[in-house]
Amino acid sequence: MKWIYWVRLYDTKFQAGCLVKRMEDDWWIYGYNSPSEAEVFRSRRGRYGVRFKV
Repeated sequence: MKWIYWVRLYDTKFQAGCLVKRMEDDWWIYGYNSPSEAEVFRSRRGRYGVRFKV
């Protein structure tokens, strides 16, 4: 499987981490399968993003 990158970058690692936690816990509410793996990464410019595998 390949990584899928979330569209938005965040200023803090905390903000990106909150999105990861929501992906893991709340996606079932909207009828989506939770990602098998999700993580926070740091871009070259120092901002934080989220990538996941379904």
